[in-house]
Parts: sequence; C-alpha cells; structure tokens
Amino acid sequence: MIVRGAHPTDRAAWEPLWQGYLAFYESELPAAVTDTTWSRFHNPAEPMLCLVAEDDDGSLLGFTNLIFHRGTWTIGDFCYLEDLFVAPAARNRGIARALIEAVYALADQRGAERVYWLTHETNTTARKLYDQVARHLGFIQYRR
Repeated sequence: MIVRGAHPTDRAAWEPLWQGYLAFYESELPAAVTDTTWSRFHNPAEPMLCLVAEDDDGSLLGFTNLIFHRGTWTIGDFCYLEDLFVAPAARNRGIARALIEAVYALADQRGAERVYWLTHETNTTARKLYDQVARHLGFIQYRR
C-alpha cells in the first residue's frame, strides 16, 4: 500500500469511497458539490488536496481530504484534515494511520504549524486511533 496525491484519473475509484464516507455520517451532497470539490483537489491555486491510499493492485483503499489555511495564532499555516475514510473491507490494516502520517509529513514539508481535525463523539473506533496519533484538547464545535 502507498499513500499518494490523488490524480484526476482516480475520480471513478474515489467517488464510491466518498459516497461511503457521506453515508457513514448519514449525509448527502448535491453532485455539483462533489464535482467542485474534486476539481479543487487538482487546481494548483486551491489550498485543498486529496491523498489516497492505493493497494498493490492499484485499487483505492481510502482517502483523506485536507485544506491549508492561515490562522491568527501562528505565522505558519494550519492544516485541516477535513475528511478521512477507509473502505470497510480494508480496515484494520493501518491505512487510516498511514493517511494521517502522510498528512503530517505534507504539513511539515509545507511548514504548517498545526494539523487538526474533527470527528463525531460517537466515532469510538476512529477515536481510539486519533488518541494514539494526536492530542484531544477538549474543544467543542459550534455551528450555524
């Protein structure tokens, strides 16, 4: 398995993973949002990227979507790991950890001073991993 940046030709393999991620969170998005998101990943002017985990046979096992942005608390950018998903059949193989580590490496390469993400409090399986690779600082998200 390797982790690499998504290529435009990965769309057909990425989209079922994306739909699985949305289903996990009991969400749906209009096709236009997915199309726009995918195009942003491949536009060098955008701060948004997608990394994919690829199996030895070329199939995609998972992805993470991230955004680099400025912050008011540092000079360097922050890296927001917005989405992370591993196909159910590929879980418990270290793929999520590898994707997070790839985000850390990319953030370090770009001089980001913070990598952060959110998950639902009931996502206990993922939180077990997150507690190993990051610190939970107790913040609560509010949304309009």
